[in-house]
Amino acid sequence: MTGDSTGKKYRSLFISDVHLGIRGCQADLLLDFLGQSDADTIYLVGDIIDGWRLKRSWYWPQLHNDVVQKLLGKARNGARVVYIPGNHDEFLRDFLGIHFGGVEVVNQIIHEGANGKKYLVIHGDQFDVVVRHAKWLAFLGDWAYAAALNMNTVVNYCRRKLGLTYWSMSAWAKLKVKNAVNFIGKFEDTLVSEAQRQGVDGVICGHIHHAADHEDHGIHYINTGDWVESCTAVAENFDGTFEIIRWGNSKRTEAEPEKANSQSRVAA
Repeated sequence: MTGDSTGKKYRSLFISDVHLGIRGCQADLLLDFLGQSDADTIYLVGDIIDGWRLKRSWYWPQLHNDVVQKLLGKARNGARVVYIPGNHDEFLRDFLGIHFGGVEVVNQIIHEGANGKKYLVIHGDQFDVVVRHAKWLAFLGDWAYAAALNMNTVVNYCRRKLGLTYWSMSAWAKLKVKNAVNFIGKFEDTLVSEAQRQGVDGVICGHIHHAADHEDHGIHYINTGDWVESCTAVAENFDGTFEIIRWGNSKRTEAEPEKANSQSRVAA
């Protein structure tokens, strides 16, 4: 396997919900992760670029450009890079089937694991009724999530002064607020049903910013998480096993997050 990193090598990497173009994007941590990780195939599972936010206010620092260049560099060095657009980078759905600098753009794809099992790889917004039928509400959710992240910035500034670790209020709310928990459960149910309809063994998706790897619904469900708060990716090892890599947990104390002013929402 060829590559440009000096760290661990995987068979496949799955990354989603980076949201390049917002202040809350943890581009420094992602760049660090990409510099220490390599794979034969890299799947970009949607919302890599936040077109919603960029339409309203342009924000594109050098770090965000560095992430793009790092991914293009991996493609040049032999990795297969597949970009599956989400709702925030839906403009790329006009270019399905096109290659950009060695990056393939597809709406969804079937990944065959090293163990022979097949996985539907899809962002998942197609199965979010709010995004599909009430986009104004999705934008309202965007605003609410931005407010939560801004509050996170203040809270965690105080926590750092007290010598405490990073704490995510919105991530906590996803697990504690009944409606958020119900949304996650329904989203998982819907994606699992789609995977069953397509006759595959599992589904790998993003969209809801909540990393997961389980078979609670009778089929292998994997969610890649995000790079706004949790800084997670999913890796497939060469023996066909999958793991969630929580890069943010070990790096929070080394790199202060950019000031959060995101326009992505809990359900992305």
